[in-house]
Amino acid sequence: MISKTNQNQTNKAIIFDSGALISFSMNGITHIIKKLKEIFKGKFLITPNVKKEIIDNPMKIRRFKLEALKLKQLLDEGVLELSSSLEINDSEITKKTNEILDVANATFNDGGKNINIMHTGEASSLALGKILNERKIKNVIVIDERTTRILAEKTENLKKFHVKIKIIMENLKLFKDFRIIRSTELIYVAYKKGLIKLKDGNVLNTLLYAMKFKGAAISGDEIEEIKKLG
Repeated sequence: MISKTNQNQTNKAIIFDSGALISFSMNGITHIIKKLKEIFKGKFLITPNVKKEIIDNPMKIRRFKLEALKLKQLLDEGVLELSSSLEINDSEITKKTNEILDVANATFNDGGKNINIMHTGEASSLALGKILNERKIKNVIVIDERTTRILAEKTENLKKFHVKIKIIMENLKLFKDFRIIRSTELIYVAYKKGLIKLKDGNVLNTLLYAMKFKGAAISGDEIEEIKKLG
């Protein structure tokens, strides 16, 4: 349980899934996360599962160790914080993570076979969001995985991914209260706030496409819509 003092000091948070952080790291722009944290009056949180996916496991693989070190530095500096910083027990997250996985991966059925659409890291991020909702802490979850986002936003679009898909509509109620954004939306916020110091006139376009090419599930049309926001 979160102490009253700690809860009063934290009334909002951004929860990061693995894919979004990996996109920042692979593009060499983790400093943008640090700058965003400096202007955000709240916490940047990750779950133990996400830490395992972005730091613990990649640190053992030479190919991915550099990206892992960049993200570890954000954690060491307190830019990113584990969910335990809000006195949330790992066991509570694990329990809700398993509940979410069970429902999500039994929601869509193709020819009598359930379709696994969600993995542990994403589910744990949603689990943390659910816990924060219960504690009246405002939060958004940064998830670049398109399928998970659509589950909480535009479920009907999932039909485009499978031919004979059956949807268990009752299961969708579990996902209706989540607020989800993409890493590209954080890039846009950083750009609008003047946190990006590159001077080229096409810097926003360049950054958005860089994120697209290294993990963010966003279409060219969606990038154009973001750019129109000015």
